Amino acid sequence: MADFGGSNSLISKHDEGVNSSTLPASDLGRLQTASVTVSTGCQPGFTTPNQELNKRTVLHVDLNSTILVSDAVTCQGTIAALDYFLTTVTWGKINKHGKWEWLSDSPSLLPPSGEAVSYYSQFGRTPAFTSGPGRRFRKYLDEHLDLLLWPEGVKADRELSSRGEDGRLYHWIVPSFFQLLKDLRQENRDFSIVFRTFGTDLQRVLRVMNRALNEGAHPLFPDLIDLKLTVNMNPGKIRCGKKKMVLSQGQHQVSTTVDGERGLYNYLSSVQGLAGFQDHFDWWAQNKFSTCGGKPMWINPFDKTVQHIFIDDNIRQKDEDTIVQPRVFLDPDGDQIRLASTSELYDLTLVQTDLLKAISDPHYFTERVHICLENYERTLQQ
Repeated sequence: MADFGGSNSLISKHDEGVNSSTLPASDLGRLQTASVTVSTGCQPGFTTPNQELNKRTVLHVDLNSTILVSDAVTCQGTIAALDYFLTTVTWGKINKHGKWEWLSDSPSLLPPSGEAVSYYSQFGRTPAFTSGPGRRFRKYLDEHLDLLLWPEGVKADRELSSRGEDGRLYHWIVPSFFQLLKDLRQENRDFSIVFRTFGTDLQRVLRVMNRALNEGAHPLFPDLIDLKLTVNMNPGKIRCGKKKMVLSQGQHQVSTTVDGERGLYNYLSSVQGLAGFQDHFDWWAQNKFSTCGGKPMWINPFDKTVQHIFIDDNIRQKDEDTIVQPRVFLDPDGDQIRLASTSELYDLTLVQTDLLKAISDPHYFTERVHICLENYERTLQQ
């Protein structure tokens, strides 16, 4: 868990209009320590089981390289997508002779040293990575492809299974995600799933989830129908700009200019069952793929009834190279927020997906959610 630093200092007034009312430190916790406030855009300078069960959990879940091992936008099949993921979690450096030097022999989410950079960061997309410069990692590709195979003897499903480049059948959605739904329901948790993607797979994901949850279509999880989870088949959009953010879904539209930051927070907090939104890739690209243009996530540390958690493979502890923009409310009822750094909220409300573990460990997502729930509660109590 990241160290927040600082103490439970009261919120002080800033030039941009932070509410300067005295607030009990016990209600704030270290998470609410003020730094800067913003309306939109990006500005620098950020500084127990029963309780958990009584709290609603809203899980924002990315698709590609999080629960999907494929990508419709880049036309990557299962093998290419997993091969690409390995370029983002293998590390080295350019040595004094100007040549690439590996600094690790096994994949990891975090760099093994301060000088290490991922192969992807240094060289970009590299087709057939594990057949060329990354051949030392080929065993990880082969091992996890085998784990992802569709059950032998079970008929292919037009949407739940996917034919790989090698002709073999694979799961399209990693089974550990379905296991997460079962685990959370078994724990009697009140939760919802909000898919958040820049890609174009959302409609199919909603359709597949509806079949799995309402028709019992998944061969490994035929009893998902017992969970009684609804699926909103109408995908929404979230669009961002310098002056406002707009969320739209069917007949509903909520914006920061009309409804305030809290309006979008309340809308996402009230989602029932499963729903999905396509986020604004062009805005992220315009902001050089940094937190400034990332997928917005509203966090209200004063709200004891809801916790939001974001799960995405592109969450990284470098704000200049990450995909989520955490927007933390500064008081219980107002609309002022601050932008929090990724490292501040890592493993509290932000989970960087380890796709290899999501494939190999059936309870991977469940364990990551538990870690966030426990860390978040502990942090607020400090």
